[in-house]
Amino acid sequence: MAIIDSQVHVYEANTPKRPWHTVPNWPDHVNGDEMVAAMDKVGVAGAIFISAFSMYRYDASYAVEVQRAHPGRFGLVKPVDPDDPNVADVIADWKKTPGTVGIRIMMTKEAGRDPSDPGLDRILRAAVRHDFPVNMLCWGNVDAGAAIIDRHPDTRFIIDHLAIMQPRTPADRAPQPWADLPKVLDLATRRNAVIKVSGACTLSREPYPFQDIWDPLARVFDAWGFERCLWGTDWTRAFAVVNYEQAVEPFRRTDRLSESERAMLMGGACAKAYGWSPKKS
Repeated sequence: MAIIDSQVHVYEANTPKRPWHTVPNWPDHVNGDEMVAAMDKVGVAGAIFISAFSMYRYDASYAVEVQRAHPGRFGLVKPVDPDDPNVADVIADWKKTPGTVGIRIMMTKEAGRDPSDPGLDRILRAAVRHDFPVNMLCWGNVDAGAAIIDRHPDTRFIIDHLAIMQPRTPADRAPQPWADLPKVLDLATRRNAVIKVSGACTLSREPYPFQDIWDPLARVFDAWGFERCLWGTDWTRAFAVVNYEQAVEPFRRTDRLSESERAMLMGGACAKAYGWSPKKS
C-alpha cells in the first residue's frame, strides 16, 4: 500500500505576486518541489494538499499550480467561504478542476460559526451534490463539530487533526494535551465521519520517537477503526515542533501497529475517504 499523507500545506514565499493574509511561524517557503523532495526522502507516495487558509484564505490557485507541476502526487482541498452567496457555484467549479478531492470548512471558536449557519448549509448541500468530502477543523470546539455532523447526516466529513488542539511551538504544549479525547471518542459514533490522525506527534511530551502518543491513539483506533483513521503530518504547520521525517518515521517503525493496520492507517483509509490514490508523475 502506498503511503499517503492526509494533510500537508504547501506555499511559496510571501511576495506581492501572491501575498500572505497572515504570517504564521512556518518556514519562509515550502513550495511544491520542496514538498515532493521531502516526501520522496521518506517514501511518501502522495499527499492531500490543503490550501493554507492562514496564508491564502479561499484562494487555492497556488495548489492548482503545484498539482499541475506534479500530477498524481497531490489531491487538492480548498477552503470555501460560508459568507459567499455563490459558494455552491464555487464548489461546482472546484469539482471540475483537475486533481481536486474535497473542500474545507473552519469550525473553530475563532471562526465563530453556528452549526445552523445558512452558509454552511449551502456548502454542505453542494458537497453532497458534487460528491465531495468536507474537511472540518473543529479543534477546541468539538461540540460544534458534532452538531454540524448530526445536522448533515448525508454529508461525508473528514475531521482534521484528531479534533484536538495542537501546539505550534514546544512552548504551546498544553499540560493535558489529550483532554478532549473523550469527545473525540464520542464523535466516532457518527458513521458519516472519518478522522485524521494528523499532527499527532506534536501532542507528545517526550522527545522523538514520541512513545507517549500510542496509548491515547490506541483508544482512537479502537473507537474509530483503522478504516476510518487517516494518518498525516500536518506539515508545515507542525514544523516548529517536529520535522517532516520525525512526523513520518514513528508510524512507519512502531511495533504498536500490525502491517495491515499500518497499511490502512498510512494510506488505505485516506484513499478510500477521498477516492484518490497517488500516481507517479
